[in-house]
Amino acid sequence: MPWAGPTITSDSFTLPSGRSLVPVSATLAANEVLATRRRAGQPVLPLAFGESGLPVHRRLRSELANASALGAYGPVAGLPSLREAAAGYWTRRGTPTDPERVLAGPGSKALLFGLLLALGTDVAIPQPSWVSYAAQARLTGLAPHFVPTMPGEGGICDPDALDATVRAAQAAGRRIGAVLLTLPDNPTGRVASPEAVRELCATARRRDLIIISDEIYRDLVHESSTPFLSPASVAPERTVVTTALSKSMAVGGWRLGVARMPDGRAGQTLCDRLTGIASEIWSAAPVPVQQAGAVAFAEPAELTEYVGRARRLHAVVARETARVFATAGVNVATPQAAFYLYPDFAPWRAHLAHKHEVTGAASLAALLLERYGAGTLPGSAFGDDPAALRLRVATGLLYGDSEEQRETALAAADPVRLPWIGGAMDRLADILADMIA
Repeated sequence: MPWAGPTITSDSFTLPSGRSLVPVSATLAANEVLATRRRAGQPVLPLAFGESGLPVHRRLRSELANASALGAYGPVAGLPSLREAAAGYWTRRGTPTDPERVLAGPGSKALLFGLLLALGTDVAIPQPSWVSYAAQARLTGLAPHFVPTMPGEGGICDPDALDATVRAAQAAGRRIGAVLLTLPDNPTGRVASPEAVRELCATARRRDLIIISDEIYRDLVHESSTPFLSPASVAPERTVVTTALSKSMAVGGWRLGVARMPDGRAGQTLCDRLTGIASEIWSAAPVPVQQAGAVAFAEPAELTEYVGRARRLHAVVARETARVFATAGVNVATPQAAFYLYPDFAPWRAHLAHKHEVTGAASLAALLLERYGAGTLPGSAFGDDPAALRLRVATGLLYGDSEEQRETALAAADPVRLPWIGGAMDRLADILADMIA
């Protein structure tokens, strides 16, 4: 990787050249800025960080506490009970899974990084897509290749554009060996159609690509009528599926993810490679968290009911937020999953440039943060065109500042009528009105 600056020296050591500086993830950086403003007593509207923002279910707290005495390392691939529970989770969703093809790690983020190391080839990723995909590829010394998404099909590369990208890379002496997709999508909150998934799988077969399907938001699709198709159901011999508990169970800080490896001999080889990499990087996911995770992936009725209530809350607040943007004349697709939306301020480009000197997503996000205390992420952080005026908005931290407020939001018949959530919607409407007045 090219060096981004001179060699750095001090009285005691010298940093070698040849490595670029790695910036803090845009999502985490924005969250830290908002936290600093909040500590300073400044008002904030937290729409940047992709956290579920809900209290952890008491059953999971109890399971973790009961397992807290387990301080020894566990198996690299994960506890048998966790792997069996995760295999059952996927089997119940129409993808029969052998527990021996399940690997656990300290969050799906670590598993994705390990997978890129194991594959050792360039990777195609949707444009836009989650901020860490491209960053992780670069950290492994590989090249990420952004591929446009189809209109309305967030999280999945356009199959024809993917084919062309693979051929162009090959002509330039690069091999793209994998394609990443997010089902449902972050940043757009949309769900790719089954037809698009099938077309992508056909391209992956034709170009011999491993498919990595990040399905961490699968259980947060707002409506049961929205069709969902995992590529593991179409191309099980070449699809890796990753998921975690951080979004559906609101335990992001616990750091536990699982990966379902492909069927067949090639899948076994990839499974072995990832296990070896895991043994050298994280050794094993924390055993107490794995014990609690095994209960969560087994899906007892009380946890299934909790996820259902969380899903409804996410849907109501995300859609209301989209309505506020639309009322202000901002283009925004109706969110279908999780707690994300992707508004586009293109209709106000001339006005924002004249009044606020906004020239792209980064300056638009900076305006919202610095003048109004509203944290968002620019679409450019997700690989989008820097000149576009698209933002990733996350609503998961609007549910309350205390556990009592969040529990109330979970139970509310109309959470938007709660003072703290309704107040956030009013504040957003005021900010947009002032920006475009």
